[in-house]
Amino acid sequence: MRPHTPPQPPRWYVISLRPSGGHAGLRRAAAAHGARLLALSPWRLQRLDGAAVHAALDAALGADCTIFTSPEAARAARALRPLRDGDARAWYAVGAGTAAALCRAGVRTVRAPERMDSEGLLALLAADGRDRGRIGLVTAPGGRGVLAPALQARGAQVLRADLYRREPIAPSPRALARLRDLDAPAALALSSGEALQHVLQSLSDSDARTLRGAWVLAASERLAALARELGFERVRVAAGPRPPQLLAALPERSPDVR
Repeated sequence: MRPHTPPQPPRWYVISLRPSGGHAGLRRAAAAHGARLLALSPWRLQRLDGAAVHAALDAALGADCTIFTSPEAARAARALRPLRDGDARAWYAVGAGTAAALCRAGVRTVRAPERMDSEGLLALLAADGRDRGRIGLVTAPGGRGVLAPALQARGAQVLRADLYRREPIAPSPRALARLRDLDAPAALALSSGEALQHVLQSLSDSDARTLRGAWVLAASERLAALARELGFERVRVAAGPRPPQLLAALPERSPDVR
């Protein structure tokens, strides 16, 4: 009979702020680094329906170009309408994950910026001469709040279709217990400033202090600056928001837990 070997602690914990049910990609990336995932979902996604939603989507899809701000926006649109190439419309995605979701939905020619955030998309639209005229924006309430005002300031008519909403949820007692009892250093994967702010507001002062002790792997300089403003001291900027990019910014050597 083999002697029992207690499980070894992970090299890192990766704290995910993705929506409920949306942690799989980050979980796989964490495992590839010998890390374990700790999910602190700030919300769940609820799709919208009804006559007004359908009319808004039809208007957005009928614009000169249509922007999708997340993979869920692409999936929700596909559930309501066919998405296909073959006309004069230009298709844009805020990042590679959203572009991939559009491709799976049937759109093969999608433009996405190398800098996968609102600022990168605005620069790409300007370079393509697509930041004016009638622009469809397929998104959610509160999502990518920089885009619409910036495009309107340039003279664009923004036709917005909100296809899902974020329903706030509190971190589970099990997740909070894991946060309090970490036996390895933690790194927070940060791709949404709104998610970070919501999670911090939902935590007790003690749990918020624990979270602020984690490293932050920020998807952009803007998010890195926000993390520092919110009290995080150990911040690294990743190459982008995709899980492998975020996890590639982990420090090479694990520091002490405390």
